[in-house]
Formats: sequence, structure tokens, C-alpha cells
Amino acid sequence: MKPLNDLTLEQKVGQLLMCGFHSQHADEQITRLIRDYHVGGVIYFRRNVESVDQLTRLSAELQDMAAKAGALPLMISVDQEGGMVARIDQEVMTQVPGNMALGATGNAEYTLECAQILGRELKNIGIDMNLAPVVDVNNNPLNPVIGVRSYGEHAESVAAHGVAAITGYQSQGIAATAKHFPGHGDTAVDSHLGMVTVPHDRNRLEQMELLPFRKAIEAGVDAIMTAHVMFPSIEPEPIPATLSHKVLTGLLREEMGFEGIIITDCLEMHAISKPYGVAEAAVRAVEAGADLILVSHTLQDQVAALEGIYEAVRTGRISEEVIHQAVERIMTWKRKRCGQQNDHLVSPKASETVEATDVEPVDCTKPTEPNELTMFKIASSSITIVHNDGLLPLDPEKGVYVIWPEVVQRTEVDEPWSHTESLGMALSQLRGRVREHKITTQPTYDETDRILADVSDSEQVIVCTYTSAGHLPKGQQFLVEKLSKNHSLIVIALRNPYDLLEILRPGSYVCTYENTPAVVRVLSHVLTGGLQPTGSLPVRLR
Repeated sequence: MKPLNDLTLEQKVGQLLMCGFHSQHADEQITRLIRDYHVGGVIYFRRNVESVDQLTRLSAELQDMAAKAGALPLMISVDQEGGMVARIDQEVMTQVPGNMALGATGNAEYTLECAQILGRELKNIGIDMNLAPVVDVNNNPLNPVIGVRSYGEHAESVAAHGVAAITGYQSQGIAATAKHFPGHGDTAVDSHLGMVTVPHDRNRLEQMELLPFRKAIEAGVDAIMTAHVMFPSIEPEPIPATLSHKVLTGLLREEMGFEGIIITDCLEMHAISKPYGVAEAAVRAVEAGADLILVSHTLQDQVAALEGIYEAVRTGRISEEVIHQAVERIMTWKRKRCGQQNDHLVSPKASETVEATDVEPVDCTKPTEPNELTMFKIASSSITIVHNDGLLPLDPEKGVYVIWPEVVQRTEVDEPWSHTESLGMALSQLRGRVREHKITTQPTYDETDRILADVSDSEQVIVCTYTSAGHLPKGQQFLVEKLSKNHSLIVIALRNPYDLLEILRPGSYVCTYENTPAVVRVLSHVLTGGLQPTGSLPVRLR
């Protein structure tokens, strides 16, 4: 790796950018960014993934391209949070549970084990950084973007699970990224779409939002991602944390003592791009204290950010010393993580944090059956029966009618799975006489009428609800209301446990926190009485 002083200013500025692209191979966009602009990092999305083998080859190709261009090794990252946020969802990858499912188990050792498994698998693909864990405390039922990505609403529990995840990833040579600093949990607006404010005083922030980040820093977390959220008690000017010197340098660096990499959330999100523009935002983020600037999608914006930072240094708006310090932190990280085998990369600081680090690392190059058994065990420990008025377990002598919502449209907070298993499919393996009606997550009144006509003579009715944003969609609310008039319903919240707040109290209410195939299979055993779940709500349904 080149000494820092041997890098040109253009090469140093390039190291500050992490960029996405739109192909499953090294297309013109990423080739130009690596060869001409010396970008230091790449982020994968589902659009880049055809298979695990293809992604492994792509990682090697990109690293080879950087080496031939005389650049530093790339920092290759992904959002592989688990549960509902999994950019790599091929079946050969272990489908680890999401954060709220893990929070419902009440067992941070499960979180550690999942992070170890996932960390080893990511390393084998050529990925060095996971943009996880989310350590936001989700104490707002209407939060449209965090929700089940959080471990729950209790700061101490979120901190414990966050530390376990950090320890697990970094024990396998993967940089963990605690996000979204100083906290995105108590918001009711998606920062992909607009500006958000957390208005609480500093004392409340210390007790709730900041606690998990303090614990993450103590655990030696490699990176922290910023939130595009305003915190007036820290930064009185109306600017988001990502662009605030008081937040990133004053609070995170100086007061909290964080010495790792500060990475921004994507600057193309509307909370940033609309009021500031990506180029100006990139300059302001560096001025605030960010080391790594994330621009995930558009080549024009990526080039504008690079050229904007370079011009700010050339004109003296940003001193070259600021760039030098940021690149020095990035290079320190790359020496520790990039391109190395993970067998010898155990973080001493992290390994002293949680007793569960005594667990042996999991070798995910072997057949995945042991991992599948682990996921089955965790799922049965997370599924939560909130209440049951005698409708569970299902009566084997009676038929079952299942209403299943399918995710078919990609949004900023939701993606259809490349492979799915519905509850009707899973139940039919255990019980005969299972009928299933599939609906969209935004069912129309006509769809509701068809279901009401079809379900009229059914003795056991299961309605699965699915909310990816803050509110249960109106069509699902209407469907549950109509069915409740003539049926004692079993309602399964497939994602958001807060669905209960927007429907009449059903006969039985069960939370799964995610609709992954592994969880659906376990759920079928729970409903038929083969398993007794032990999950408890990590949030209050008030």
C-alpha cells in the first residue's frame, strides 16, 4: 500500500468517496470512478447481485482493476443487516434474523452468533465492510424507515445487541458500522424523502439515542454512519447531523472520543440532496468531520461530489490537512481489513466486551445445515404470541384460510425477495385443507370483496399483515375490519408489530418481525402446536 505522502491530491480526494453502480459486472460507471477518479470504496445493492459466485468474481475484478490503476485496495461494503434488509438474498447465504427479531429473543449471544456467521460469509465474497448494525432506538411507532431494523425501544438492550453484532462482525475481519448517529429512532419522517428533527433535550439524548453509540465506541467499532436528522439541542442551526461540525467533530470525535471512520448516509437522499445538492453537501460533510462520503447511485452526482471536494481544497475552503487526516484514518482501516484473510483478524477491544466472544468462529465454507438449525432455533425464540383467545394452536380437524400479502414493488425501505415461501405453502406441508388468498400490500376494495365472498364458510381464518412504513396500509386495515365482523381472526404481523395499534383487537395476535422463508417455516410449526415460541415484545404496543 502506498505511503500517504505519495498520493496526489486527486488520489486522496478519491479515497473519501464510496460509490454504487448499476450492473452485475464492472460497467463503465464503476470503471471510470476507479480508474479516473481513484474512488476508495464501493457499495453493493441487490441490483449488483445475480449469485454469490458472480459477486465473488465481481469483488475480485474490482480489486484487480484498482491494483492495475495503481490505487489503494477498495473498501467494498454492503447493507446486509439481516431480516428485511438483505442485499444478498440468495439461498446459499444464511438468512440471519433482523434486529427486532433478535431483540425479541432477549439473548445477545444469538446476535453475536448471527454476526459471526454473516461476517464469515461476507468475507468469503470479498466484502470488507457491513453497514450494520443499526443501533437506533425505535421508540416511535410511526417511524417509517427504522422500525424492525432496530433491536427495540430500550436503549440498554439496543446497546447490548449492538455490541454483540460489532464483536461478531469484527471477529471475522468485517468492519462493523453503527448507524445512524446520533439516532434515527424517534422520527416519523423517512429521511430518504425529507428533513427530520429530533427535538429532545441533551439529557434525554444521553439516556436514549446516544447510549448505544457510546457502547459501540467502547467496543471498538470501526465505523459510524451519520443520520440526515436535525438535533437542535446539539446543533442550534437548522442543519442535519451529517453536515454539522458540532455533531460530527464536537460531539462524536472530541466529546465521545471516536477515532474510527465517520461515513455519511447516502447524500442522494432527499433530506440532503434537495436543500443542498450533492456536491455542496459533500463539501459540507467533509468540513463537518466526515471521512467517507457515500453517493450510491448516480455517476453525475458522484463526479460532482469528487470535483466539489477537490475544488474546495484547491481554493482553500478545506485545508489539505483535513483531507490528509481523513485519508490517514481510511488507510489505517484498509491495512487492518481490506484484502486480508479473516483468520487472524480478531479485534482485541471488541473481544473483551461480551463474554460470548468465547464462541468459536463459524466456518461458513462448509454446508449450511448447522447454520439453518441455528436460524430455526433463533426464530422460535423470537416469534411472539402477544395474546391468544384460544384460537391457537390450530384445530387439525378444521380447514384453514390464509390471507397472505405479497411484496411486489420496490421502495426505499422494502424489496421483494428473490425467493419466497408463503404461510399457506408452509402450513400445507403440516396440515391438509389449507386455502390461501394472496393480496398486494395495498389491497383494493374489490380485492376485499372477493376475499369476503371466498372466506365466508371458513372455520379458521389467518390474516397476515405487512407494513413497511409507519402505518398499516388502509386497504389492509379495511380488510381486517370487515373480516372481524364475522370471524374470530388470527392476525400475524409479518413485519411491523405496531400493526395492532391500527386494527380491532383480533382473537389472536402474533408477531414475527420479518417474512423470510426461514421464519415462515417456523411460524407454521408454531401455529400447528409443534413449537412453543418464547419471544417477547421488544417494544410497547400502547
